[in-house]
Amino acid sequence: MMSSENNWMIYGATGYSGQLIVERAVNAGMNPVVAGRSKDKVEALAKKYDLECRVFSIDMLENSDALIGQMALVLNCAGPFSQTAQVVIQACLKQRAHYIDITGEIDVFEYAASLDQSAKERGVVLCPGVGFDVIPTDCVAAKLKKMMPDATHLTLGFDSRSGFSPGTAKTSVEALPNGGKLRKDGKIVTVPLAAKTRKIDFGGGEKLAMTIPWGDVSTAYHNTKIPNIEVYIPSSPAMVKQLKRMNWIKPLLRLGFVQNLLKKRIDKKVKGPDEATREKLKTYVWGEVKNATGETKEYRIQVANGYEVTADGAVLVAQALLSSHAHSNGYQTPSMLLGDALVEQLPGTQMAR
Repeated sequence: MMSSENNWMIYGATGYSGQLIVERAVNAGMNPVVAGRSKDKVEALAKKYDLECRVFSIDMLENSDALIGQMALVLNCAGPFSQTAQVVIQACLKQRAHYIDITGEIDVFEYAASLDQSAKERGVVLCPGVGFDVIPTDCVAAKLKKMMPDATHLTLGFDSRSGFSPGTAKTSVEALPNGGKLRKDGKIVTVPLAAKTRKIDFGGGEKLAMTIPWGDVSTAYHNTKIPNIEVYIPSSPAMVKQLKRMNWIKPLLRLGFVQNLLKKRIDKKVKGPDEATREKLKTYVWGEVKNATGETKEYRIQVANGYEVTADGAVLVAQALLSSHAHSNGYQTPSMLLGDALVEQLPGTQMAR
């Protein structure tokens, strides 16, 4: 590897999740370079933890990938990742640096997977989704594949009460015009919002649930090769109806001024949960596999809230990549990279009853 293995960068370090990750990294004895586009915010964060910093916007990387020079690894926390991941990944490939991020966006996973051979040739790992998107569900998928090697259908879901950070909320707004996603016969297909509903016991009692375009529609296939994949979250009947109505106005949701209006509303109203709130919140993660004969198996775990999982997971994966030469290069999902027990190493994980 060309770059120093002691050097790694957290880009988007001043965002809600970015700051949590910086705090966890420092507490773990690590010294990341913190980076972002806001000079005042980046320098203040660097000063708080006595860290090196760099100030640049993502579009500057297109002309100067040396901005991440000497980095062994870059953790991208700047969403929406549809606007940042491709440029940072390309810069990482040129600099022979590992790339990880905390996305849940299907297109980002698919883009990284398409560069598997390039990453292998450069001797680096591309592992997007090292947070709540998608460590717990990815590990559950891998467990279920072991439980039923001949599975033809995989259904995943989670019951989370963590609320949205501003970045996550904006990503969700961007995704609305694209409708729902699921995998059918090995292919990702577009379906209406809330296309399917069913009753699921995620671990805290049976609830009405609806399909969502979660990252596992991509990652779980690369992980398990199961050709049919759906992901569900709990939802009220009213929310299901509202999303179904939104299917009729999806073209309007693509308009720039509508997107800007919704995002400005998020800036005013959405704040990430504080530490006391995060500590109270747990997340149930559930999965089910089915084979051609109709046999089914289920698996459940309980994890900490999504933001704690993201902070702890991102630091754990970064530590593993920076300290080990035993990993496989190329595109990896979290459980492909570090095994299906990865989620069990995160604080707050337990078997759901």
